[in-house]
Amino acid sequence: MPATQPRRTPTAPTTPAASPAPTVPSAIRTLPSWLLGRAAARGRALVADALAAEGMKMWHHVVLAAVADLGPVAQADLGRGIQLDPKDLVGVLNDLQGAGLVERTPDPEDRRKNAVTLTADGRALLRRCATAARAANADLLGPLSAAEREAFLDMLERVARVDG
Repeated sequence: MPATQPRRTPTAPTTPAASPAPTVPSAIRTLPSWLLGRAAARGRALVADALAAEGMKMWHHVVLAAVADLGPVAQADLGRGIQLDPKDLVGVLNDLQGAGLVERTPDPEDRRKNAVTLTADGRALLRRCATAARAANADLLGPLSAAEREAFLDMLERVARVDG
Protein backbone atom coordinates (compact mmCIF):
# COMPACT_ATOMS: atom_id res chain seq x y z
CA MET A 1 0.00 0.00 0.00
CA PRO A 2 1.53 3.34 -1.00
CA ALA A 3 2.21 5.93 1.65
CA THR A 4 -0.13 8.84 1.58
CA GLN A 5 1.30 12.25 1.06
CA PRO A 6 0.20 15.02 3.35
CA ARG A 7 -2.47 17.08 1.74
CA ARG A 8 -1.18 20.47 0.60
CA THR A 9 -3.43 23.44 0.45
CA PRO A 10 -2.67 26.00 -2.19
CA THR A 11 -1.43 29.28 -0.86
CA ALA A 12 -1.46 32.67 -2.43
CA PRO A 13 1.87 33.66 -3.84
CA THR A 14 3.75 35.89 -1.49
CA THR A 15 4.99 39.25 -2.58
CA PRO A 16 8.15 40.62 -1.14
CA ALA A 17 7.66 43.32 1.45
CA ALA A 18 7.86 46.74 -0.08
CA SER A 19 11.31 48.07 0.46
CA PRO A 20 11.69 51.71 1.38
CA ALA A 21 12.45 54.05 -1.48
CA PRO A 22 16.18 54.47 -1.92
CA THR A 23 17.45 57.62 -0.32
CA VAL A 24 19.42 59.94 -2.53
CA PRO A 25 22.68 60.78 -0.79
CA SER A 26 22.81 64.32 0.56
CA ALA A 27 25.94 65.01 -1.48
CA ILE A 28 23.83 64.47 -4.60
CA ARG A 29 20.66 66.23 -3.41
CA THR A 30 22.50 69.53 -3.09
CA LEU A 31 24.02 69.57 -6.58
CA PRO A 32 22.50 72.20 -8.86
CA SER A 33 22.36 69.65 -11.68
CA TRP A 34 20.34 67.28 -9.49
CA LEU A 35 17.96 70.02 -8.39
CA LEU A 36 17.51 71.30 -11.95
CA GLY A 37 16.79 67.78 -13.13
CA ARG A 38 14.17 67.25 -10.43
CA ALA A 39 12.56 70.61 -11.18
CA ALA A 40 12.59 69.84 -14.91
CA ALA A 41 10.99 66.43 -14.35
CA ARG A 42 8.28 68.01 -12.21
CA GLY A 43 7.71 70.72 -14.82
CA ARG A 44 7.48 68.19 -17.66
CA ALA A 45 4.97 66.13 -15.68
CA LEU A 46 2.81 69.18 -14.94
CA VAL A 47 2.85 70.29 -18.57
CA ALA A 48 2.26 66.76 -19.88
CA ASP A 49 -0.81 66.44 -17.63
CA ALA A 50 -2.11 69.84 -18.76
CA LEU A 51 -1.62 68.92 -22.42
CA ALA A 52 -3.24 65.53 -21.91
CA ALA A 53 -6.36 67.33 -20.71
CA GLU A 54 -6.45 68.89 -24.20
CA GLY A 55 -5.85 65.48 -25.81
CA MET A 56 -2.25 66.33 -26.71
CA LYS A 57 1.15 64.76 -26.12
CA MET A 58 4.30 66.76 -25.50
CA TRP A 59 5.92 66.21 -28.93
CA HIS A 60 2.64 66.95 -30.69
CA HIS A 61 2.55 70.29 -28.88
CA VAL A 62 6.19 71.00 -29.74
CA VAL A 63 5.55 70.33 -33.42
CA LEU A 64 2.39 72.46 -33.49
CA ALA A 65 4.21 75.34 -31.80
CA ALA A 66 7.17 75.07 -34.20
CA VAL A 67 4.87 75.01 -37.23
CA ALA A 68 3.12 78.11 -35.86
CA ASP A 69 6.50 79.86 -35.51
CA LEU A 70 8.02 78.68 -38.79
CA GLY A 71 5.12 77.75 -41.05
CA PRO A 72 4.80 77.08 -43.76
CA VAL A 73 7.93 75.07 -43.14
CA ALA A 74 9.60 72.25 -45.02
CA GLN A 75 9.15 69.00 -43.10
CA ALA A 76 12.92 68.35 -43.05
CA ASP A 77 13.64 71.87 -41.73
CA LEU A 78 10.99 71.39 -39.06
CA GLY A 79 12.63 68.17 -37.84
CA ARG A 80 16.07 69.78 -37.73
CA GLY A 81 14.70 72.86 -35.97
CA ILE A 82 13.17 70.90 -33.11
CA GLN A 83 15.83 68.16 -33.15
CA LEU A 84 13.36 65.33 -33.72
CA ASP A 85 14.37 62.23 -35.67
CA PRO A 86 12.74 62.29 -39.13
CA LYS A 87 10.98 58.94 -38.56
CA ASP A 88 9.52 60.20 -35.28
CA LEU A 89 8.49 63.47 -36.92
CA VAL A 90 6.61 61.60 -39.63
CA GLY A 91 4.61 59.75 -36.97
CA VAL A 92 3.77 62.95 -35.12
CA LEU A 93 2.80 64.72 -38.34
CA ASN A 94 0.66 61.76 -39.39
CA ASP A 95 -1.19 62.03 -36.07
CA LEU A 96 -1.60 65.79 -36.38
CA GLN A 97 -2.70 65.62 -40.01
CA GLY A 98 -5.14 62.81 -39.23
CA ALA A 99 -6.67 65.00 -36.52
CA GLY A 100 -6.98 67.90 -38.98
CA LEU A 101 -4.46 70.07 -37.13
CA VAL A 102 -1.79 70.44 -39.84
CA GLU A 103 -1.63 70.15 -43.61
CA ARG A 104 1.28 68.83 -45.65
CA THR A 105 1.40 70.08 -49.20
CA PRO A 106 4.15 70.11 -51.81
CA ASP A 107 6.57 72.95 -51.08
CA PRO A 108 6.17 75.61 -53.79
CA GLU A 109 9.94 76.21 -53.71
CA ASP A 110 10.84 72.53 -54.12
CA ARG A 111 8.08 70.11 -55.12
CA ARG A 112 10.12 67.18 -53.71
CA LYS A 113 9.58 68.52 -50.19
CA ASN A 114 6.48 68.82 -48.05
CA ALA A 115 5.51 72.16 -46.53
CA VAL A 116 3.69 71.93 -43.21
CA THR A 117 1.11 74.51 -42.13
CA LEU A 118 -1.38 74.76 -39.29
CA THR A 119 -5.08 74.49 -39.93
CA ALA A 120 -7.60 76.71 -38.16
CA ASP A 121 -8.28 73.80 -35.76
CA GLY A 122 -4.54 73.47 -35.15
CA ARG A 123 -4.24 77.17 -34.29
CA ALA A 124 -7.21 76.96 -31.90
CA LEU A 125 -5.82 73.88 -30.16
CA LEU A 126 -2.38 75.46 -29.92
CA ARG A 127 -3.89 78.50 -28.16
CA ARG A 128 -5.61 76.22 -25.63
CA CYS A 129 -2.41 74.22 -25.12
CA ALA A 130 -0.38 77.40 -24.62
CA THR A 131 -2.82 78.51 -21.93
CA ALA A 132 -2.66 75.08 -20.26
CA ALA A 133 1.17 75.04 -20.41
CA ARG A 134 1.38 78.54 -18.90
CA ALA A 135 -0.92 77.45 -16.05
CA ALA A 136 1.21 74.34 -15.44
CA ASN A 137 4.35 76.46 -15.32
CA ALA A 138 2.66 78.87 -12.93
CA ASP A 139 1.98 75.87 -10.67
CA LEU A 140 5.62 74.84 -10.98
CA LEU A 141 6.81 78.27 -9.89
CA GLY A 142 4.00 78.72 -7.37
CA PRO A 143 6.29 78.64 -4.32
CA LEU A 144 8.11 81.75 -5.62
CA SER A 145 7.06 85.37 -5.35
CA ALA A 146 6.69 87.40 -8.55
CA ALA A 147 10.12 88.98 -8.02
CA GLU A 148 11.69 85.58 -7.30
CA ARG A 149 10.12 84.13 -10.47
CA GLU A 150 11.57 86.93 -12.57
CA ALA A 151 15.01 86.54 -11.02
CA PHE A 152 14.85 82.73 -11.28
CA LEU A 153 13.89 82.82 -14.95
CA ASP A 154 16.68 85.31 -15.68
CA MET A 155 19.23 83.07 -13.95
CA LEU A 156 17.84 79.93 -15.55
CA GLU A 157 18.11 81.46 -19.03
CA ARG A 158 21.74 82.35 -18.36
CA VAL A 159 22.54 78.86 -17.05
CA ALA A 160 20.74 77.17 -19.93
CA ARG A 161 22.48 79.24 -22.60
CA VAL A 162 24.77 76.88 -24.47
CA ASP A 163 26.08 79.26 -27.11
CA GLY A 164 27.91 81.50 -24.68
